[in-house]
Amino acid sequence: MILVGRPEDIPLGEAVRVEEGVEAPIAVFNVDGEFFAIDDTCTHQDASLADGWVEGCSVECPLHAACFDLRTGMPSGPPAKTPVRTHEVVVVDGFVYVRVAQAVEAAA
Repeated sequence: MILVGRPEDIPLGEAVRVEEGVEAPIAVFNVDGEFFAIDDTCTHQDASLADGWVEGCSVECPLHAACFDLRTGMPSGPPAKTPVRTHEVVVVDGFVYVRVAQAVEAAA
């Protein structure tokens, strides 16, 4: 598991970007005290989703307004067509951790 920090380090309705200890950056979001983690890079173009706008359980990419569900990683419509990978978030002893999901292998 990757240490993100304390819950108060992630303000309500905001995200932090985790780069240390992961192969690809992860964005961790605080939605009304519940934490969600997704791959940070938009699947439409190379933009940080941690810099996007959070509304409910979705984030809007700051580059071309693609929206992703923070619970499932699924895009809500164009321009993104490919979901982002989601990761499990746990809070243990006052610290937020991300359990990084395994990469999905592309079909041959």
